[in-house]
Amino acid sequence: MEYIKGITYGAFAARGALSKKEAFDSVDKLIERTGANYIVLVPNGLQDTPQSQEIDHSSPATCSDDELIKMIEYIHGKGISVALKPTVNCKNGTWRAHICFFDKDVPCEPKWSVWFDAYTGFQCHYAKIAQETGCEMFIAGCEMVQSEHRENEWRKLISDIRMIYHGPVTYNTDKYQEDNVTWWDCVDYICSSGYYPVNDWDEQLDRIEKAVRKYNKPFFFAEAGCRSAEGSQNIPNDWMLRAPAAPERQAEWYKTMFEAANRREWISGFFLWDWRIKLYHLRDALKDDGYDIYGKPAEKIVHDHYISK
Repeated sequence: MEYIKGITYGAFAARGALSKKEAFDSVDKLIERTGANYIVLVPNGLQDTPQSQEIDHSSPATCSDDELIKMIEYIHGKGISVALKPTVNCKNGTWRAHICFFDKDVPCEPKWSVWFDAYTGFQCHYAKIAQETGCEMFIAGCEMVQSEHRENEWRKLISDIRMIYHGPVTYNTDKYQEDNVTWWDCVDYICSSGYYPVNDWDEQLDRIEKAVRKYNKPFFFAEAGCRSAEGSQNIPNDWMLRAPAAPERQAEWYKTMFEAANRREWISGFFLWDWRIKLYHLRDALKDDGYDIYGKPAEKIVHDHYISK
């Protein structure tokens, strides 16, 4: 497969956000400054709590289909590939990895079967958009850790998506879970979220490689990133970390990750997290403590890695 030089853009955009001029200006800067050949768009589905059985993707918290389609067309017009990754979140703030139900149905309790019906409807809605707009990849969700043991339901979901969308289909498992998923054979690629500590890349890649070799599938990181905050290089998955801005730590993390990946021929690329719709002013880049790389030392590291591939 072509080496993926990707960036996640405007994740969980609310209604109207993708139609603003600043959204298109931000995409232009992403393309100009990073050397990316792929952009991931992440439409938002919402359920009230981890035990809710309904998923809403039509509220003001989610971009409209029309603006999503126009953004896909705009990105394609720039010669960049698009991956669509519909992702569920919980309104109460609980991380989606904790969505879970009893394994045996109990009367009057929420059920996996009902939830998977809702999740399939959510995914298939966007699979239709991906097919109609010619998206180059479909990623059927992200970091749904507590659901991944429901192998039969996931296999049926992937099959249902393939009835609608005819391009490559995969699923973004979470960090440390690559060797726990038992149904990688039914997707086209293996991919995961690569938020590993700066000093742990080689050990984790050794572990991941065993799963990749077992299934003989291409592998890439569907997310990878580190905040530009002191200490984030050691806990890059902690988006709630309270620490002073430290862009040099973010740069150190990216440099180490790419060096480790370059030693593994089986790694086929990255979708980095992330690039926001409303960018801060360049003069404020070194003060920003988020995952963004715009105007930070890590941006040049990403650019140099991407143009070398």
